[in-house]
Amino acid sequence: MSAEQVSGLCEQLVKAVTVIMDPASTQRYRLEALKFCEEFKEKCPICVPCGLKLAEKTQTAIVRHFGLQILEHVVKYRWNNMPRLEKVYLKNNVMGLISSGTQSILEEESHIKDVLSRIVVEMIKREWPQHWPDMLKELDTLSKQGETQTELVMFILLRLAEDVVTFQTLPTQRRRDIQQTLTQNMEKIFSFLLTALQQNVNKYRLMKTDLAQEPKAQANCRVGIAALNTLAGYIDWVALRHITADNCKLLEMLCLLLNEPELQVGAAECLLIAVSRKGKLEDRKPLMVLFGDVAMHCILSAAQTADGEGLVEKHYVFLKRLCQVLCALGSQLCALLGSDCNVETPANFGKYLESFLAFTTHPSQFLRSSTQIPWGALFRHEVLSRDPLLLAVVPKYLRACMTNLVKVGFPSKADSPSCEYSRFDFDSDEDFNAFFNSFRAQQGEVIRMACRLDPLTGFQMAGEWLKYQLTAPVDTGPTNSKTGEGLCSIFSPSFVQWDAMTFFSESVISQMFRTMDKDEIPVNDGIDLLQLVLNFETKDPLILSCVLTNVSALFPFVTYRPEYLPQVLSKLFASVTFEVVEESKFVVSVQAPRTRAVKNVRRHACSSIIKMCRDYPQLVLPNFEMLYNHVKQLLSNELLLTQMEKCALMEALVLISNQFKDYERQKAFLEELMAPVAGLWLSPEMQRVLSDPEAFISYVGADNKIADPVLEDPSGLNRSRISFCVYTILGVVKRARWPAATEEAKAGGFFLGYLPSGTPMYRNPCTEQVLKLFDNLLALIRTHNNLYTPEMVARLGDTFAKALDMLEVEKNAILGLPQPLLDLYDSPVYKTVLERMQGFFCTLYDNCFHILGNAGPSMQQDFYTVEGLATQLLSSAFNNLNNIPDYRLRPMLRVFVKPLVLSCPAEYYETLVCPVLGPLFTYLHMRLSQKWQVINQRNMLCEDDAADDNPESQEMLEEQLVRMLTREVMDLATVCCVSKKGVEQNTTAAVDGDDDEAMATEVTPPANTELTELGKCLMKQEDVCTAVLITAYTSLSWKDTLSCQRTTTQLCWPLLKQVLPGNLLPDAVSWFFTSVLKGLQVHGQHDGCMAALVHLAFQIYEALRPRYGELKAVMEQIPDIQLDSLEQFDSKLLNPTLQKVADKRRKDHFKRLISGCIGKPIGEQFRKEVHIRNLPSLFKKVKPSLETDVLENEDGEGFNVLFEP
Repeated sequence: MSAEQVSGLCEQLVKAVTVIMDPASTQRYRLEALKFCEEFKEKCPICVPCGLKLAEKTQTAIVRHFGLQILEHVVKYRWNNMPRLEKVYLKNNVMGLISSGTQSILEEESHIKDVLSRIVVEMIKREWPQHWPDMLKELDTLSKQGETQTELVMFILLRLAEDVVTFQTLPTQRRRDIQQTLTQNMEKIFSFLLTALQQNVNKYRLMKTDLAQEPKAQANCRVGIAALNTLAGYIDWVALRHITADNCKLLEMLCLLLNEPELQVGAAECLLIAVSRKGKLEDRKPLMVLFGDVAMHCILSAAQTADGEGLVEKHYVFLKRLCQVLCALGSQLCALLGSDCNVETPANFGKYLESFLAFTTHPSQFLRSSTQIPWGALFRHEVLSRDPLLLAVVPKYLRACMTNLVKVGFPSKADSPSCEYSRFDFDSDEDFNAFFNSFRAQQGEVIRMACRLDPLTGFQMAGEWLKYQLTAPVDTGPTNSKTGEGLCSIFSPSFVQWDAMTFFSESVISQMFRTMDKDEIPVNDGIDLLQLVLNFETKDPLILSCVLTNVSALFPFVTYRPEYLPQVLSKLFASVTFEVVEESKFVVSVQAPRTRAVKNVRRHACSSIIKMCRDYPQLVLPNFEMLYNHVKQLLSNELLLTQMEKCALMEALVLISNQFKDYERQKAFLEELMAPVAGLWLSPEMQRVLSDPEAFISYVGADNKIADPVLEDPSGLNRSRISFCVYTILGVVKRARWPAATEEAKAGGFFLGYLPSGTPMYRNPCTEQVLKLFDNLLALIRTHNNLYTPEMVARLGDTFAKALDMLEVEKNAILGLPQPLLDLYDSPVYKTVLERMQGFFCTLYDNCFHILGNAGPSMQQDFYTVEGLATQLLSSAFNNLNNIPDYRLRPMLRVFVKPLVLSCPAEYYETLVCPVLGPLFTYLHMRLSQKWQVINQRNMLCEDDAADDNPESQEMLEEQLVRMLTREVMDLATVCCVSKKGVEQNTTAAVDGDDDEAMATEVTPPANTELTELGKCLMKQEDVCTAVLITAYTSLSWKDTLSCQRTTTQLCWPLLKQVLPGNLLPDAVSWFFTSVLKGLQVHGQHDGCMAALVHLAFQIYEALRPRYGELKAVMEQIPDIQLDSLEQFDSKLLNPTLQKVADKRRKDHFKRLISGCIGKPIGEQFRKEVHIRNLPSLFKKVKPSLETDVLENEDGEGFNVLFEP
């Protein structure tokens, strides 16, 4: 290798790098240059001298960076094959570059410093401590040369900690060696870091005011910042004693640095990491020094200074850190106080609370929200919650909440000091809105906790605020509502105040009734407030909605003074018929469509009446006749209420009728209530309409062509009649019940005896009425399903061609597109007659299935014994499923099939559930398999062809719907087959959860994964058993991570375990095992899925390998499998006499065997492998057993340890 050769190559490399980085280069030249550079790095034998030459100080920064990259590449990929002398040569030269090969600290580019520190760390990872024992000494010597070298040493130490401890990017044994050696030397490292920090900070403080010395001062400052960053990388994991050594010298230094503008953010970061440490309480005790005078003074003065300098991003970031430090301090105090550590309440606790309150009242909504969880912890704490200082702060906290609950601070506005801060924290108003809603919910929790400590103060504040709002003039602000002139929009100053006050009073009053004894409740004050609210009149729908919430919140006071009930009812009934324009109540012609704000008020009034009847039925019962007459009067005018409102009022009546506790009386009442519905529903015309799709389309007006799609709607009344009937049947089925107490049920004539299983049987007073209407309901469902046949879709009129499609709102919800904020309240509910029609079909479909879903729990044996029920359901609800779109099938499974199955007594499994679920699961498997096949083919095509990138594209919507349907199907299978206890809690809440839902990486299958009685019954039926098993195992390789993880952890193994005792065909066993491995190929990149699937594959292999040799053949096909290692694993498994290896070791060995089929994230698929060899072990193992060590170390390197003297 001659110097000319090196120079010649270097010239070519410089040209190539210049071409790559020159924006004017053509793509072809750039690619050629790139190829030349990459081939040089991979193949050239003289990389080291070339790299060193290019890294010389005389070259430009870009060339030097490339030279250093070459050296890094050599260390990462060629180190294992380099002769020892070449390694020493490279190491000495790199250390020489740190010593004298870089520009000064202020001039050198940060990317040069970064790559240089990376090279050293890569060498350390391969050689320290065994082959490079003096590494720390060498770094210490380098640091004595000056600031430039000290900073680079800091970078090296930080990078090393990150690679070894934080990211753990090296093999286990090397990581253990390095981490243990770091831990042994931690005192030296900490002493080095602290000394460097202290010396450089002192020099910086001395020189920063002297202009002549400014460059030197800046250099010292840089080293200080680097020392703080490096400390931050260590404080997180080193033993706490290093952090609290020398009377917490480190913490004291950090506190003092909080008032040093250039270093304060780094200091706050370190402090935060230190204060957030978990560990033994005894070890954390010294952290209480931060409640001392010096520390508190430093933190508070730094906060005041940062806040006093106005909104500058740097200061605001610092304030956030300080706020987090105070939060973490509060958590430490809550953990230590009241434990066995003899920690007293700090003397400065009052000062701490005041400063914490200052953050809670800061204009930044983000800072306010950050303090909520610690407040909750303080108010809940058994010792602190009794502390007089904390009790004195409760009223102040509540006062702060009165401000914080007001929804202001939208980044696009300028109507509050918060707006300016929000522009730093939120990208859009929608973003802020989502944040504020969760912040408000959190505040509600904490307000309730605060009111446990002082309920009366909260109530007095709520009362004052309510009185103030009732008398304050309405300020609609600049944004006028489209609902009507002079009305509030959701941004109007008056509405945001009303909204906040309502939330506050609701939180406070509900807690007061829970906390205080009955005799202590301020009944007179409560009733006075209620009267004020009842007498308040407003024509503003948004404010009226708040008024209704206040009526509900104050309603518990009526239990003490029942004479006020009629007034409350009158107020609510007046709101049920609320209109902005009075006249339109009585005009029959089509009125302007109601806006959502108006609809919400009416709906709100209805649900308040229902809630009152549900929660206080005994109180309302004496006024039943008055209530009934009110409702009759409203129902007499067909146009006055929407169908939903009519039914809500009827539901309220049904709830009160449950209090009759007399079967015959309630049955007679329900008969009378439902007479209009029965008359309409059973009329010959309606029967014809409900059973014939063509007649139905014509009756609801979906075959018309309409000239004015906004105002003209000739068939609106027909649709509303069908809706009214369906809503009423649903309301009655949902609400009519027998008394909960068995004695009362017996006395009232509801009790029928016991089932063979010992379950009591009751009769529902609504059964007779509902079953009379049942045939027509099934006819309607069958007809509705048939509307989706191509012939019927073709019959829809021009205006209604898309009548069966999803509403835009539903699409947006599925695609996760935010709704524009103002639109929600100001736009009409349905803008056109097409939207009305879509809404009608969607609601009708859902409600029919809600009735079927509620029929079982409601009518029990009377429903399950309907003659030929399974056949009737199969020919109606499950008719024409092929044409039913995913967005209709999903709710059917959720609101009908799932409740039907869950509430069905075991006596009817054979006659009802199995005949329905067998064909259903078979069909669902076929349907989902086809859908996923289409998606997978489409994805393959997309890779070849540029896909449509529009986020609202139909494909994306369809794909998301298939995912949601898959989750629904797998959830149904799980609910049917696996113990309800373990499953329901996990599945119901998150059926629609996001794909990126946080996934646990450790897999603990539910403790109770036994099959339910229904599961066992289903598994006995061959067709159902096959369908469920095949669906569960096929779904593992469908591209939905959430569904895969749930199915793997909850369903797959219990199902397979059930069929193990039988004679499974070898092909079937191989197929199950292969399905799991395919799942690993698709989902292996997600830790949660990967862990669950590996566990399942391991269970299957361990349980079935002894009986089925075919599984070994499947294993042998896994790419890169080590056959000798497989033999070893198999021989252990098949030889029961051998000593059993620990479960975790067996599983780890198995995971290594199948690693060839575990999918990787796309970013890692083409990455070049880095191999770091293990060095001779530093620590002798205690009595290593030969077989386990060989098993651990398949490369035979374990023998070095065995034969060491």
